[in-house]
Amino acid sequence: AVLERYDYDKLNEEQQLAYDVLHTVWKQDLSGDNVDEYQEPLSPTTGTQTQLPVILTEYHFWDKESVDTYLQLLQKIPDYFDEIITFEQQRSKEGLFMSKRTAQDIITQCKEFVALPEKNFMITTFQERLSGLTLTAEQKADYAKRNRSAVLQNVIPAYQKLIKALEELADTGKNQAGLCNLPKGKAYYQHLVRSMVGTDRSMKNILKLLDQTIEDNKNIMSDLLVKDGSIYEKALSVKYPEDEPDKTLQYLKKQIKKSFPDLPSEVSCQMKYVDKSLEEHISPAFYLTTPLDAYQENVIYLNGNAKYDLTKAFTTIAHEGYPGHLYQNCFYQSQNPLPVRSIVNIGGYNEGWGTYAQLYSYNFTEFKDVDEKTQAQLRQLYRDNDLLSLSLSSLSDLYVNYKNYDENALADYLKTYGIDKSATKQLYQYVIENPVTYLSYSIGYYELNKLEKEMAASLGKSFKISDFHEAVLNVGSCNFAILSQEIEKETEILSKVP
Repeated sequence: AVLERYDYDKLNEEQQLAYDVLHTVWKQDLSGDNVDEYQEPLSPTTGTQTQLPVILTEYHFWDKESVDTYLQLLQKIPDYFDEIITFEQQRSKEGLFMSKRTAQDIITQCKEFVALPEKNFMITTFQERLSGLTLTAEQKADYAKRNRSAVLQNVIPAYQKLIKALEELADTGKNQAGLCNLPKGKAYYQHLVRSMVGTDRSMKNILKLLDQTIEDNKNIMSDLLVKDGSIYEKALSVKYPEDEPDKTLQYLKKQIKKSFPDLPSEVSCQMKYVDKSLEEHISPAFYLTTPLDAYQENVIYLNGNAKYDLTKAFTTIAHEGYPGHLYQNCFYQSQNPLPVRSIVNIGGYNEGWGTYAQLYSYNFTEFKDVDEKTQAQLRQLYRDNDLLSLSLSSLSDLYVNYKNYDENALADYLKTYGIDKSATKQLYQYVIENPVTYLSYSIGYYELNKLEKEMAASLGKSFKISDFHEAVLNVGSCNFAILSQEIEKETEILSKVP
């Protein structure tokens, strides 16, 4: 209601876009006000308890005041966790508490985090974070002492209290399966699709789109294997242009200049590894969004767990780095957008772009020890395999959370694609814990791919892929109806360029 008091016609073009984005997001949020209690702040992979320590250790110290603010934030964590506990207790009373397995996974994770309090990475990394400040040795020692005290007296106890609360609630979860088993589960799932993915597609249309994509990619891959029976063996032994994460990032940074607009200023990126206490549960890699006024300084975290082979993380680094999230964020922030736009985070736009970047990065691969024809075949095979795998995961999400597949039913479906029961078990649990997450990647990508084709068809021979990339990046995070309108406007402008 407050937003609607503004006279839309008196706003400039940038303000009107911000209005449209905010109005759409908040209207969508309000449509889900009767399912607020279905929101889940805790999850083994993406929950508050997982992400908060990493975010806090990346809190930038600009001056003494920022260090003081950081220490004050640590003291507020017990109150913050108390609110989460109260919310989870309320969810339990309403029969909405998480599955026992999910609760146990989170408990195990939290126990790993607090296992060695004195060696907790929030303590061990603190001294290094002060290095950029002009402080005396005495001041640094005092801050280190205060940080240690805050972690040991506030952070660790908050996690211990959360562990105790989850242990008490663990057996109260009435639903061990998908969202659709809850009274308003289907409605909440549809709400998540609209708000997280940002698409207006119906559930029927999404199911059809995923089915068709799986079928198309399966056929393309089959044709490739029929034409060259050795291509599969070659794919297994393929080597990427670079196999070290840092070198891969720099390689991609140079390669994207061919088809993506330049960043107006130089940016840097540190590659860091997540602490061992988080390795088992956290993603293989992730990009941390920068402060609004310091987008030039970026961080990508890698997971050094043995189950991830970082020598083959070429496309993962493309997803997180260039031309993925790092580039996406830096390009948009370099346009000096209205600060209010920073509160909008549409997963479909963000992860759709990350997936688009990941698949596009195969254009930059120069696989070693193969001829040019095989290069093209391998790029096609890898790209289609990635999309097939993502689409299968997304369809599994829908089957479990919307169509009520149990683990056995999902295993029966996935075994036709050679996916064993062990992998199915992991996927089944992941989509229960993170409903709609896979759809942000897949449907987000499909929507972008559709817009690219429409722009190319409209502009014909004058179409340049870099124009499409720039048009998407200029708009910033929004739902796809708004992005489509903005791409149409840009297409019309480009069509009039001689």
